[in-house]
Amino acid sequence: MSASRRSGATDELGPDEPERDGADLLAALLDGMDAALCAFDADGIVTHWNREAERILGWSAAEAVGRRGFSGWAVRSADADEVEARLMAAMRAPGRQVHEFALLTKDGGRVLVRTQSSAVRGPDGKPAGLYCAFSEVHTQIDLERSIALSEALFEDASWGVVLVDADLRPAVVNVHAARALGSGRTALLGRPLGDLISQGVEELESALAHVLAEGAPPAPAELWVTVRLPEGDARRCWRSGFVRLASPLTEEPVPLGVGWLFQDVTEAKQTEQEAAQLRFRANQLHRASRAAAECEDPAEAATIHLDFALAGFADHALIDLVVGDEQPDGGADGERTGPVRLARAAATPSGAPGPSLLVSRTTLPVRYLEGHPALQCVERTGSVRAGASGRDATRAREWAEARQWPEGTVHALCAVLRSRARTLGVVTFLRGPSRTQFERADATYAESVAARIAGTLDLARVLDR
Repeated sequence: MSASRRSGATDELGPDEPERDGADLLAALLDGMDAALCAFDADGIVTHWNREAERILGWSAAEAVGRRGFSGWAVRSADADEVEARLMAAMRAPGRQVHEFALLTKDGGRVLVRTQSSAVRGPDGKPAGLYCAFSEVHTQIDLERSIALSEALFEDASWGVVLVDADLRPAVVNVHAARALGSGRTALLGRPLGDLISQGVEELESALAHVLAEGAPPAPAELWVTVRLPEGDARRCWRSGFVRLASPLTEEPVPLGVGWLFQDVTEAKQTEQEAAQLRFRANQLHRASRAAAECEDPAEAATIHLDFALAGFADHALIDLVVGDEQPDGGADGERTGPVRLARAAATPSGAPGPSLLVSRTTLPVRYLEGHPALQCVERTGSVRAGASGRDATRAREWAEARQWPEGTVHALCAVLRSRARTLGVVTFLRGPSRTQFERADATYAESVAARIAGTLDLARVLDR
Protein backbone atom coordinates (compact mmCIF):
# COMPACT_ATOMS: atom_id res chain seq x y z
CA MET A 1 0.00 0.00 0.00
CA SER A 2 1.52 3.30 -1.02
CA ALA A 3 1.85 5.94 1.69
CA SER A 4 1.17 8.74 -0.78
CA ARG A 5 -1.57 9.78 -3.13
CA ARG A 6 -0.31 9.56 -6.71
CA SER A 7 -1.23 12.46 -8.89
CA GLY A 8 -2.20 11.82 -12.49
CA ALA A 9 0.60 11.61 -15.11
CA THR A 10 1.06 14.44 -17.59
CA ASP A 11 3.25 14.91 -20.64
CA GLU A 12 5.21 17.54 -18.74
CA LEU A 13 6.26 15.06 -16.03
CA GLY A 14 7.41 12.43 -18.48
CA PRO A 15 6.46 8.76 -18.86
CA ASP A 16 4.21 7.11 -16.30
CA GLU A 17 6.71 4.44 -15.21
CA PRO A 18 9.42 6.74 -13.83
CA GLU A 19 6.71 8.70 -11.94
CA ARG A 20 5.44 5.49 -10.37
CA ASP A 21 8.95 4.49 -9.42
CA GLY A 22 9.52 7.87 -7.75
CA ALA A 23 6.26 7.63 -5.84
CA ASP A 24 7.06 4.11 -4.70
CA LEU A 25 10.51 5.18 -3.59
CA LEU A 26 9.07 8.13 -1.65
CA ALA A 27 6.48 5.86 -0.01
CA ALA A 28 9.19 3.36 0.96
CA LEU A 29 11.33 6.14 2.46
CA LEU A 30 8.41 7.51 4.46
CA ASP A 31 7.36 4.06 5.70
CA GLY A 32 10.88 3.27 6.87
CA MET A 33 11.12 6.28 9.16
CA ASP A 34 10.66 5.96 12.92
CA ALA A 35 8.65 9.15 13.17
CA ALA A 36 5.02 9.39 12.17
CA LEU A 37 4.74 11.58 9.06
CA CYS A 38 1.85 13.03 7.16
CA ALA A 39 1.60 15.77 4.56
CA PHE A 40 -1.12 18.14 3.35
CA ASP A 41 -1.48 20.08 0.13
CA ALA A 42 -2.36 23.74 -0.01
CA ASP A 43 -6.05 22.91 0.48
CA GLY A 44 -5.39 20.85 3.59
CA ILE A 45 -5.90 17.47 1.89
CA VAL A 46 -3.83 14.60 3.31
CA THR A 47 -1.35 13.52 0.62
CA HIS A 48 1.03 11.28 2.56
CA TRP A 49 0.62 8.94 5.58
CA ASN A 50 3.39 6.58 6.63
CA ARG A 51 3.38 3.30 8.58
CA GLU A 52 4.40 4.87 11.91
CA ALA A 53 1.38 7.20 11.69
CA GLU A 54 -0.74 4.11 11.02
CA ARG A 55 0.78 2.35 14.05
CA ILE A 56 0.12 5.22 16.42
CA LEU A 57 -3.42 6.08 15.31
CA GLY A 58 -4.58 2.87 13.65
CA TRP A 59 -5.70 4.58 10.43
CA SER A 60 -4.18 3.07 7.30
CA ALA A 61 -2.81 5.17 4.44
CA ALA A 62 -5.78 4.18 2.31
CA GLU A 63 -8.12 5.51 4.99
CA ALA A 64 -6.17 8.69 5.68
CA VAL A 65 -4.95 9.91 2.27
CA GLY A 66 -7.50 12.08 0.54
CA ARG A 67 -9.22 13.34 3.69
CA ARG A 68 -9.37 17.03 4.39
CA GLY A 69 -7.48 17.76 7.60
CA PHE A 70 -8.12 15.71 10.75
CA SER A 71 -11.69 16.88 11.30
CA GLY A 72 -14.28 14.18 11.69
CA TRP A 73 -11.91 11.26 12.09
CA ALA A 74 -8.56 11.95 13.84
CA VAL A 75 -9.62 14.72 16.27
CA ARG A 76 -12.68 15.44 18.34
CA SER A 77 -15.20 17.77 16.76
CA ALA A 78 -14.70 20.23 19.60
CA ASP A 79 -10.94 20.38 18.88
CA ALA A 80 -11.07 20.24 15.07
CA ASP A 81 -11.08 23.99 14.38
CA GLU A 82 -8.23 24.69 16.76
CA VAL A 83 -6.07 21.84 15.42
CA GLU A 84 -6.67 22.83 11.79
CA ALA A 85 -5.89 26.46 12.56
CA ARG A 86 -2.57 25.48 14.16
CA LEU A 87 -1.59 23.27 11.24
CA MET A 88 -2.54 25.76 8.54
CA ALA A 89 -0.78 28.56 10.44
CA ALA A 90 2.46 26.58 10.08
CA MET A 91 2.05 26.82 6.29
CA ARG A 92 2.41 30.59 6.49
CA ALA A 93 4.94 30.81 9.32
CA PRO A 94 8.71 30.63 8.83
CA GLY A 95 10.60 27.64 10.20
CA ARG A 96 9.18 24.72 12.14
CA GLN A 97 6.19 25.08 14.43
CA VAL A 98 5.84 22.81 17.48
CA HIS A 99 2.45 22.02 18.97
CA GLU A 100 0.89 19.51 21.33
CA PHE A 101 -2.66 18.25 21.01
CA ALA A 102 -4.68 15.07 21.31
CA LEU A 103 -5.52 12.92 18.27
CA LEU A 104 -8.10 10.14 18.04
CA THR A 105 -7.19 6.56 17.27
CA LYS A 106 -9.30 4.43 15.01
CA ASP A 107 -10.73 2.55 18.00
CA GLY A 108 -11.80 5.81 19.68
CA GLY A 109 -8.88 6.29 22.07
CA ARG A 110 -6.99 9.52 22.55
CA VAL A 111 -3.25 9.96 22.05
CA LEU A 112 -1.34 13.04 23.12
CA VAL A 113 1.17 13.91 20.39
CA ARG A 114 3.80 16.54 19.82
CA THR A 115 3.91 17.79 16.23
CA GLN A 116 6.59 19.56 14.22
CA SER A 117 5.10 21.23 11.15
CA SER A 118 6.74 23.14 8.33
CA ALA A 119 5.57 24.61 5.03
CA VAL A 120 6.50 23.10 1.65
CA ARG A 121 7.07 25.83 -0.93
CA GLY A 122 6.57 25.59 -4.66
CA PRO A 123 8.91 26.90 -7.40
CA ASP A 124 7.32 30.32 -7.05
CA GLY A 125 8.09 30.42 -3.33
CA LYS A 126 4.45 30.24 -2.33
CA PRO A 127 3.17 27.59 0.13
CA ALA A 128 2.33 24.45 -1.81
CA GLY A 129 1.64 22.24 1.17
CA LEU A 130 2.65 21.22 4.65
CA TYR A 131 4.41 18.27 6.19
CA CYS A 132 3.82 17.24 9.78
CA ALA A 133 5.91 14.87 11.90
CA PHE A 134 4.39 13.72 15.18
CA SER A 135 5.15 11.30 18.00
CA GLU A 136 3.58 10.16 21.22
CA VAL A 137 4.76 12.24 24.14
CA HIS A 138 3.44 10.29 27.13
CA THR A 139 6.93 9.22 28.14
CA GLN A 140 8.41 12.64 27.59
CA ILE A 141 5.49 14.37 29.31
CA ASP A 142 5.77 11.97 32.24
CA LEU A 143 9.47 12.79 32.52
CA GLU A 144 8.82 16.51 32.33
CA ARG A 145 6.07 16.22 34.92
CA SER A 146 8.38 14.26 37.22
CA ILE A 147 11.04 16.93 36.87
CA ALA A 148 8.49 19.70 37.42
CA LEU A 149 7.08 17.90 40.48
CA SER A 150 10.57 17.41 41.88
CA GLU A 151 11.42 21.08 41.42
CA ALA A 152 8.12 22.17 42.95
CA LEU A 153 8.57 19.89 45.97
CA PHE A 154 12.05 21.21 46.64
CA GLU A 155 11.27 24.87 46.04
CA ASP A 156 7.61 25.75 46.57
CA ALA A 157 6.05 22.96 48.66
CA SER A 158 4.34 24.03 51.89
CA TRP A 159 5.55 20.90 53.70
CA GLY A 160 8.99 19.54 54.44
CA VAL A 161 10.64 17.10 52.03
CA VAL A 162 13.89 15.37 52.96
CA LEU A 163 15.60 12.61 50.98
CA VAL A 164 17.53 10.50 53.48
CA ASP A 165 20.29 8.18 52.24
CA ALA A 166 20.86 4.60 53.36
CA ASP A 167 22.97 5.90 56.28
CA LEU A 168 19.97 7.92 57.52
CA ARG A 169 21.57 11.25 56.68
CA PRO A 170 19.91 14.04 54.64
CA ALA A 171 20.92 13.94 50.98
CA VAL A 172 18.44 16.51 49.61
CA VAL A 173 16.39 19.00 51.63
CA ASN A 174 13.71 21.38 50.40
CA VAL A 175 13.27 24.99 51.50
CA HIS A 176 10.44 24.29 53.96
CA ALA A 177 12.31 21.46 55.68
CA ALA A 178 15.48 23.54 55.99
CA ARG A 179 13.47 26.31 57.62
CA ALA A 180 11.83 23.84 60.02
CA LEU A 181 15.22 22.40 60.97
CA GLY A 182 16.67 25.87 61.48
CA SER A 183 19.51 25.73 58.96
CA GLY A 184 20.42 26.21 55.32
CA ARG A 185 19.69 23.52 52.74
CA THR A 186 23.34 22.72 52.02
CA ALA A 187 24.38 22.94 55.68
CA LEU A 188 22.05 20.05 56.53
CA LEU A 189 23.43 17.62 53.94
CA GLY A 190 25.28 14.61 55.34
CA ARG A 191 24.77 15.55 58.99
CA PRO A 192 23.46 12.99 61.49
CA LEU A 193 19.85 13.61 62.47
CA GLY A 194 20.99 13.69 66.10
CA ASP A 195 22.79 16.97 65.35
CA LEU A 196 19.47 18.53 64.33
CA ILE A 197 17.01 16.94 66.76
CA SER A 198 17.70 16.55 70.49
CA GLN A 199 14.62 14.56 71.52
CA GLY A 200 12.64 12.14 69.39
CA VAL A 201 15.52 11.34 67.04
CA GLU A 202 15.51 7.65 68.07
CA GLU A 203 11.86 7.29 67.05
CA LEU A 204 12.48 9.08 63.74
CA GLU A 205 15.54 6.99 62.88
CA SER A 206 13.65 3.82 63.80
CA ALA A 207 10.87 4.77 61.39
CA LEU A 208 13.36 5.50 58.59
CA ALA A 209 15.19 2.20 59.17
CA HIS A 210 11.88 0.32 59.09
CA VAL A 211 10.96 1.91 55.76
CA LEU A 212 14.35 0.98 54.31
CA ALA A 213 13.91 -2.63 55.38
CA GLU A 214 10.17 -3.23 55.09
CA GLY A 215 8.66 -0.42 53.03
CA ALA A 216 6.41 2.51 53.81
CA PRO A 217 3.86 2.29 56.66
CA PRO A 218 0.18 2.30 55.66
CA ALA A 219 -0.59 5.65 57.29
CA PRO A 220 1.24 8.86 58.30
CA ALA A 221 2.86 8.95 61.73
CA GLU A 222 2.82 11.84 64.19
CA LEU A 223 6.27 12.34 65.69
CA TRP A 224 7.02 14.68 68.59
CA VAL A 225 10.56 16.01 68.37
CA THR A 226 12.65 18.75 69.94
CA VAL A 227 14.51 20.69 67.26
CA ARG A 228 17.77 22.49 67.89
CA LEU A 229 17.15 25.99 66.53
CA PRO A 230 19.48 29.02 66.67
CA GLU A 231 17.09 30.76 69.06
CA GLY A 232 16.81 27.68 71.30
CA ASP A 233 15.20 24.23 71.43
CA ALA A 234 11.61 24.02 70.18
CA ARG A 235 9.10 21.21 70.67
CA ARG A 236 7.34 20.24 67.44
CA CYS A 237 4.86 17.66 66.25
CA TRP A 238 5.42 16.57 62.65
CA ARG A 239 2.87 14.49 60.75
CA SER A 240 5.22 12.38 58.65
CA GLY A 241 4.90 10.12 55.63
CA PHE A 242 7.64 7.91 54.25
CA VAL A 243 8.40 6.24 50.90
CA ARG A 244 11.23 3.87 50.11
CA LEU A 245 13.40 4.92 47.17
CA ALA A 246 14.91 2.28 44.89
CA SER A 247 16.86 2.54 41.66
CA PRO A 248 14.69 1.99 38.54
CA LEU A 249 17.75 1.05 36.47
CA THR A 250 18.31 -2.40 37.94
CA GLU A 251 16.28 -5.59 37.82
CA GLU A 252 16.63 -6.11 41.57
CA PRO A 253 15.61 -3.03 43.60
CA VAL A 254 18.64 -1.30 45.07
CA PRO A 255 17.70 0.93 48.03
CA LEU A 256 18.67 4.54 47.54
CA GLY A 257 17.19 5.86 50.77
CA VAL A 258 13.90 7.18 52.08
CA GLY A 259 11.72 10.08 51.05
CA TRP A 260 10.48 11.76 54.23
CA LEU A 261 7.60 14.24 53.92
CA PHE A 262 6.36 16.07 57.00
CA GLN A 263 3.99 18.85 58.00
CA ASP A 264 4.07 20.82 61.24
CA VAL A 265 0.84 20.14 63.17
CA THR A 266 2.08 21.38 66.55
CA GLU A 267 -0.61 24.01 67.07
CA ALA A 268 -3.43 21.64 66.10
CA LYS A 269 -2.11 18.88 68.38
CA GLN A 270 -1.60 21.27 71.28
CA THR A 271 -5.15 22.57 70.87
CA GLU A 272 -6.41 19.00 70.74
CA GLN A 273 -4.43 18.05 73.84
CA GLU A 274 -5.60 21.12 75.75
CA ALA A 275 -9.23 20.32 74.93
CA ALA A 276 -8.76 16.71 76.06
CA GLN A 277 -7.03 17.93 79.21
CA LEU A 278 -9.87 20.32 80.02
CA ARG A 279 -12.42 17.52 79.55
CA PHE A 280 -10.44 15.19 81.80
CA ARG A 281 -10.00 17.78 84.53
CA ALA A 282 -13.66 18.77 84.47
CA ASN A 283 -14.56 15.09 84.75
CA GLN A 284 -12.18 14.66 87.67
CA LEU A 285 -13.74 17.61 89.51
CA HIS A 286 -17.20 16.12 88.94
CA ARG A 287 -16.15 12.68 90.13
CA ALA A 288 -14.42 14.16 93.18
CA SER A 289 -17.58 16.07 94.16
CA ARG A 290 -19.69 12.92 93.93
CA ALA A 291 -17.20 10.88 95.97
CA ALA A 292 -16.75 13.64 98.58
CA ALA A 293 -20.52 13.92 99.04
CA GLU A 294 -20.52 10.37 100.45
CA CYS A 295 -17.94 11.18 103.15
CA GLU A 296 -19.27 11.83 106.66
CA ASP A 297 -16.08 13.65 107.69
CA PRO A 298 -15.62 16.93 105.75
CA ALA A 299 -11.86 16.79 106.34
CA GLU A 300 -11.75 13.40 104.66
CA ALA A 301 -13.79 14.85 101.81
CA ALA A 302 -11.03 17.43 101.33
CA THR A 303 -8.48 14.66 100.78
CA ILE A 304 -10.84 13.05 98.26
CA HIS A 305 -10.73 16.24 96.21
CA LEU A 306 -6.95 16.25 96.51
CA ASP A 307 -6.58 12.66 95.28
CA PHE A 308 -8.81 13.17 92.25
CA ALA A 309 -6.98 16.39 91.35
CA LEU A 310 -3.59 14.70 91.60
CA ALA A 311 -4.28 12.16 88.81
CA GLY A 312 -2.36 13.19 85.71
CA PHE A 313 -1.64 16.61 87.22
CA ALA A 314 1.16 16.32 89.80
CA ASP A 315 3.25 13.82 91.76
CA HIS A 316 2.57 15.05 95.30
CA ALA A 317 0.19 17.42 97.06
CA LEU A 318 0.08 19.13 100.49
CA ILE A 319 -2.57 21.01 102.44
CA ASP A 320 -1.35 23.61 104.96
CA LEU A 321 -3.83 25.55 107.07
CA VAL A 322 -3.42 28.95 108.68
CA VAL A 323 -2.75 28.47 112.38
CA GLY A 324 -5.41 30.03 114.64
CA ASP A 325 -8.95 29.83 113.40
CA GLU A 326 -9.82 33.01 115.18
CA GLN A 327 -7.15 35.02 113.42
CA PRO A 328 -8.75 37.45 110.92
CA ASP A 329 -7.30 38.15 107.48
CA GLY A 330 -6.30 41.68 108.38
CA GLY A 331 -6.46 44.42 110.90
CA ALA A 332 -8.31 47.70 110.81
CA ASP A 333 -5.90 49.17 108.27
CA GLY A 334 -6.25 46.23 105.91
CA GLU A 335 -2.86 44.70 106.75
CA ARG A 336 -2.26 41.32 108.36
CA THR A 337 -1.95 41.63 112.15
CA GLY A 338 0.88 39.10 112.46
CA PRO A 339 3.21 36.76 110.56
CA VAL A 340 1.64 33.98 108.55
CA ARG A 341 1.92 30.57 110.20
CA LEU A 342 0.87 27.35 108.49
CA ALA A 343 0.32 23.87 109.90
CA ARG A 344 0.27 20.65 107.86
CA ALA A 345 -3.26 19.21 107.55
CA ALA A 346 -2.92 16.57 104.80
CA ALA A 347 -0.31 15.19 102.42
CA THR A 348 0.21 12.46 99.85
CA PRO A 349 2.72 9.76 100.88
CA SER A 350 6.26 10.45 99.74
CA GLY A 351 8.14 7.71 97.90
CA ALA A 352 5.15 5.41 97.42
CA PRO A 353 1.75 5.65 95.78
CA GLY A 354 -1.33 5.98 97.89
CA PRO A 355 -4.21 8.24 98.92
CA SER A 356 -3.74 11.54 100.70
CA LEU A 357 -3.50 11.18 104.46
CA LEU A 358 -4.84 13.47 107.15
CA VAL A 359 -2.17 14.67 109.58
CA SER A 360 -3.07 14.65 113.28
CA ARG A 361 -4.86 17.84 114.19
CA THR A 362 -2.21 20.15 115.62
CA THR A 363 -1.47 23.81 115.83
CA LEU A 364 2.31 23.38 115.54
CA PRO A 365 3.32 25.40 112.48
CA VAL A 366 5.51 24.10 109.68
CA ARG A 367 8.88 25.82 109.82
CA TYR A 368 8.79 27.46 106.43
CA LEU A 369 11.59 29.93 105.67
CA GLU A 370 10.74 33.52 104.88
CA GLY A 371 9.72 33.90 101.24
CA HIS A 372 8.46 30.32 100.98
CA PRO A 373 5.98 29.99 98.06
CA ALA A 374 3.21 28.81 100.41
CA LEU A 375 3.65 31.90 102.60
CA GLN A 376 3.70 34.13 99.52
CA CYS A 377 0.48 32.50 98.38
CA VAL A 378 -1.31 33.43 101.62
CA GLU A 379 0.06 36.95 101.62
CA ARG A 380 -0.96 37.57 98.01
CA THR A 381 -4.17 35.52 98.23
CA GLY A 382 -3.31 34.19 94.80
CA SER A 383 -1.52 31.26 93.20
CA VAL A 384 2.28 31.12 93.15
CA ARG A 385 4.49 29.05 90.85
CA ALA A 386 8.08 28.08 91.68
CA GLY A 387 10.67 25.82 90.11
CA ALA A 388 14.23 24.55 90.25
CA SER A 389 14.56 24.24 86.47
CA GLY A 390 18.04 24.65 85.07
CA ARG A 391 19.76 23.57 88.27
CA ASP A 392 21.88 20.43 88.61
CA ALA A 393 20.60 17.45 90.57
CA THR A 394 22.43 18.38 93.78
CA ARG A 395 21.20 21.96 93.85
CA ALA A 396 17.67 20.86 92.90
CA ARG A 397 17.68 18.43 95.84
CA GLU A 398 18.87 21.21 98.18
CA TRP A 399 16.20 23.52 96.75
CA ALA A 400 13.40 21.04 97.55
CA GLU A 401 14.83 20.17 100.97
CA ALA A 402 15.03 23.85 101.99
CA ARG A 403 11.30 24.19 101.26
CA GLN A 404 10.44 20.93 103.05
CA TRP A 405 9.17 19.25 99.93
CA PRO A 406 9.78 15.61 98.89
CA GLU A 407 13.11 14.76 97.25
CA GLY A 408 12.94 15.05 93.48
CA THR A 409 10.59 18.03 93.46
CA VAL A 410 11.52 20.57 90.79
CA HIS A 411 8.18 22.32 90.10
CA ALA A 412 5.62 23.68 92.59
CA LEU A 413 2.25 25.38 92.38
CA CYS A 414 0.56 26.88 95.44
CA ALA A 415 -3.13 27.87 95.42
CA VAL A 416 -4.80 29.72 98.27
CA LEU A 417 -7.71 28.16 100.19
CA ARG A 418 -10.40 30.79 100.72
CA SER A 419 -13.97 30.50 101.90
CA ARG A 420 -16.43 33.24 102.81
CA ALA A 421 -13.75 35.97 102.36
CA ARG A 422 -11.36 34.19 104.75
CA THR A 423 -8.00 32.64 103.94
CA LEU A 424 -7.91 29.14 105.36
CA GLY A 425 -4.59 27.94 104.04
CA VAL A 426 -2.72 26.69 100.97
CA VAL A 427 -2.82 23.61 98.74
CA THR A 428 0.53 22.85 97.09
CA PHE A 429 1.00 20.62 94.03
CA LEU A 430 4.50 19.27 93.30
CA ARG A 431 6.04 17.78 90.17
CA GLY A 432 9.23 15.84 89.58
CA PRO A 433 11.82 16.23 86.78
CA SER A 434 9.90 13.96 84.38
CA ARG A 435 7.07 16.52 84.14
CA THR A 436 6.93 19.99 82.65
CA GLN A 437 6.66 23.14 84.72
CA PHE A 438 3.24 24.42 85.77
CA GLU A 439 1.53 26.75 83.30
CA ARG A 440 -1.24 29.32 83.68
CA ALA A 441 -3.87 26.76 82.72
CA ASP A 442 -2.57 24.57 85.54
CA ALA A 443 -2.95 27.44 87.98
CA THR A 444 -6.59 27.89 86.91
CA TYR A 445 -7.29 24.22 87.56
CA ALA A 446 -5.48 24.31 90.91
CA GLU A 447 -7.60 27.29 91.97
CA SER A 448 -10.79 25.36 91.12
CA VAL A 449 -9.59 22.44 93.24
CA ALA A 450 -8.60 24.82 96.04
CA ALA A 451 -12.08 26.36 96.08
CA ARG A 452 -13.70 22.93 96.58
CA ILE A 453 -11.20 21.92 99.27
CA ALA A 454 -11.71 25.23 101.06
CA GLY A 455 -15.47 24.67 101.12
CA THR A 456 -15.15 21.27 102.78
CA LEU A 457 -12.51 22.47 105.25
CA ASP A 458 -14.67 25.43 106.21
CA LEU A 459 -17.53 23.00 106.86
CA ALA A 460 -15.21 20.86 109.02
CA ARG A 461 -14.28 23.95 111.06
CA VAL A 462 -17.93 24.79 111.63
CA LEU A 463 -18.65 21.24 112.77
CA ASP A 464 -15.66 21.26 115.13
CA ARG A 465 -16.99 24.37 116.77
